[in-house]
Amino acid sequence: MPELSRFGGMVIYMLFYDVGQHNKPHVHVYYGEYEAVVAIDGELLAGALPRKQLKIVTGWLAYNEEKAYKAWNQAVRGEHFDKIPPME
Repeated sequence: MPELSRFGGMVIYMLFYDVGQHNKPHVHVYYGEYEAVVAIDGELLAGALPRKQLKIVTGWLAYNEEKAYKAWNQAVRGEHFDKIPPME
């Protein structure tokens, strides 16, 4: 699973060719024992995260929306994408 970013104890991934189960552009988020799928628009599609971490991820996605969609478009074509740094 290619890593998109890592911050605040969370690891954010995007999968190549990942258009089957969740139709919206999304990321996979891992935080301790939590796993979630979060759409780039901030919708929680599957799984769960603590409220604070979900807010952090959705804020990060909103801030990096253009980069996240660019990475998504590359990933669904099976192309490697650039990592997105955490918010500074």
